[in-house]
Amino acid sequence: MRAAVVCVFAAACTSSPKPAAVSDADTCAFCRMAVSDAHLAAQIVAPGEEPRIYDDIGCLVNGLKREPPAPDSVAYVADHRTGDWVRASAAVYTRVSGLSTPMGSHLVAHSSLASRNADDVAKDGQPVSGAELFGATGAPGGRDVR
Repeated sequence: MRAAVVCVFAAACTSSPKPAAVSDADTCAFCRMAVSDAHLAAQIVAPGEEPRIYDDIGCLVNGLKREPPAPDSVAYVADHRTGDWVRASAAVYTRVSGLSTPMGSHLVAHSSLASRNADDVAKDGQPVSGAELFGATGAPGGRDVR
């Protein structure tokens, strides 16, 4: 029994922080505007810290330059089509010049190429690599920089 309790606590301590629910009552940690569309939002979460919410993927990128995250933090972006949270390090990014985003980055994210291809908004956009957005080290919480 005691070993099982230790295992449960150890697993809880090593699991990645989970994304927070985001609403239009939240304000962007970078530009201070209200989150007007949760399907364009992003966030950084870290154990013991309040999530940093962003209204635009461009604000996430700029926010990371201005204020580096804690070492154990994880960045998440919303899948534009589904609204589900996906690790920013694993997301597929697209710049859609005709799409109005809160701060004009024109960036959307998807959990996969299949989700991107099923999104009518993104189908005519230009792919953008994670390395182009986040640099060689990638987004917080992963080294996958597609």
